Amino acid sequence: MTLYIRRLFEMEINQKRIYRLMKVARIESVIRRKSKKYIRSNPRHVAENVLNREFQAVKPNEKWVTDVTEMKYGTSQKAYLSAILDLYDGSIVSFIVGKSNNNPLVMKTIDQAIEKASGAKPLIHSDRGFQYTSYEFKKRIKKAEMKQSMSRVGKCIDNGPIESFWGTLKCEKYYLEKYETFEELEMAIKDYMNFYNNERLQKRLNGLSPLEYRVKAA
Repeated sequence: MTLYIRRLFEMEINQKRIYRLMKVARIESVIRRKSKKYIRSNPRHVAENVLNREFQAVKPNEKWVTDVTEMKYGTSQKAYLSAILDLYDGSIVSFIVGKSNNNPLVMKTIDQAIEKASGAKPLIHSDRGFQYTSYEFKKRIKKAEMKQSMSRVGKCIDNGPIESFWGTLKCEKYYLEKYETFEELEMAIKDYMNFYNNERLQKRLNGLSPLEYRVKAA
């Protein structure tokens, strides 16, 4: 909120003052709620935790993290969001929304990322979900000359940045609405991704949005 007010009025305003004014106006942030579900599987291919919680990147497309999260619509029908996040600026490189948590969901996500970042050879980190330990996923990243990294068993913090992003997306968008159809939910996710990449200002990015930060650095 402070970042937006500073940009809007082009003046330096103390964060504590904004907080006091928000209290007077009864404006509050949304409480973040988190949950994590695991799909047990017998992995066909496992990689070491190469990322090792080194979540800083010095250039775009150096380190990517990826994961799948579950959402609901209608009468408890399930949808799944797969995304890849660039650790350089926190931008979402690619994302796919589907009705099944399966291999095609993840393969479409990595294919989209490879197409968008043509020639990039990042380290790509994930948990040990069945899609990421599959030969199909390994074949794709090997062809793109990427290096694979995986979280340790039961260590969600090893993939902390994208876990944090899921929490941000859900508390700022998903939990605030009721979605009757898959199409409504998919459109809401697309709108939020555009907002997050292009408009959501971040303190750690010097008050810029992820893509603003990327362009300025370039």
